Amino acid sequence: MNILQFFTKKSAIGFILITTFLNFLGFSIIIPVLPFLVEKYVNTTNPNIIGFYVGILMSVYALCQFLAAPGLGILSDRFGRRPILLVSLAGSVVGYIFLGIAGSLWMLFLGRIIDGLTGGNISTIYAYIADITEPKQRGRFYGLLGAAGGVGFMIGPVVGGYLGALHLSAPFYLAAAVTLLNMVWGYFVLPESLKTEHKLTTISLVHLNPFSQFEHIFSIKTLRILFFSAFLFFLPLMAYQAIAAIFMKDVLSFGPAGIGTVLFVVGVVDIVSQGFLTHKLVPILGELKLTVLGLFIIGIGYALVASVAIIPSVLLLYIGVIILIIGDGLFEPSMSGLISNAVESRMQGRVQGANQSMQSAARVVGPFYGGWVYQLGKSVPFFSNIIFVVLAMIPLFLFHSHIKDHNQL
Repeated sequence: MNILQFFTKKSAIGFILITTFLNFLGFSIIIPVLPFLVEKYVNTTNPNIIGFYVGILMSVYALCQFLAAPGLGILSDRFGRRPILLVSLAGSVVGYIFLGIAGSLWMLFLGRIIDGLTGGNISTIYAYIADITEPKQRGRFYGLLGAAGGVGFMIGPVVGGYLGALHLSAPFYLAAAVTLLNMVWGYFVLPESLKTEHKLTTISLVHLNPFSQFEHIFSIKTLRILFFSAFLFFLPLMAYQAIAAIFMKDVLSFGPAGIGTVLFVVGVVDIVSQGFLTHKLVPILGELKLTVLGLFIIGIGYALVASVAIIPSVLLLYIGVIILIIGDGLFEPSMSGLISNAVESRMQGRVQGANQSMQSAARVVGPFYGGWVYQLGKSVPFFSNIIFVVLAMIPLFLFHSHIKDHNQL
């Protein structure tokens, strides 16, 4: 690798990390203010109804991602990663602007729909990293992506909480401006990562159908096992994320700033977990063992957070959330590495698109599920999440040897 190639690769990785950071910042910036935005436009004093609408808003965004992500992934296999990333960033800018100018509930939904339809760029980002790294390096690089996302998740809620306390629309205008600057920067510094010989020569409309993408991906047994386990992990995680703010508001009487502070701590722990712990532990334990360890730890975290509804304690909340996020930080990059290494180069966009779509499906079902069981009791969603975590472990134990034998390392 010559000097020019070295610095080009460094610039590309820098852009990818910043884009990942902005994805998570944009997602987390809305969390502290969303219950208060919904409360502003829904004429009710029933907190359970507010939680239901919050869940629907998050589910609509995820549904749009589910529909769009596989198409964006396969389009990146055909036309390259660069144009898809830039278009996705442009869509996020428009979505944030609509959230900022929203004067009614339907405008909030419109903003989330626009951002969701173009917001499947995580699949393209993961495919980009797969293009420029060796298979054995991907788990570590995905950990760096997770750390960048952790920084976004750390800063987003603080910005959303404190700016939202001044004006509920201010965080969205800031997110739109920063994302626009990132898109312009990417236009000048981001090279195409997908080699010409690895590009798909043709695509048909059936390839853009998210369900047809799953049909192809699920024909591969290893991916079928990994996707099933990952879905059982992400569904309760999305339920937790959907009700976390309303849970803190109801149980501990937190406002936007208090919620933002908790999520700031989440971001810090996520950086340490994905950027440091995963990076160090992948070479020692391997991605499969680290995936199982992450599931075990996150189960403990759910149990501790659930107990806050029984024993209202800010300290207990922080301990539970920290343990939960450590488990998440070990699981996500390790699972992403297993999924990426299960297929060849020309399928990276397709499999990452399907992976993003699977996560989006969990984001559709999870918030609905979380909002529903939250009405049964404030601790019920978290205790039920433990069941999903146990179920996610089962296929990893049953097919341990098969997964190891079919990893492209």
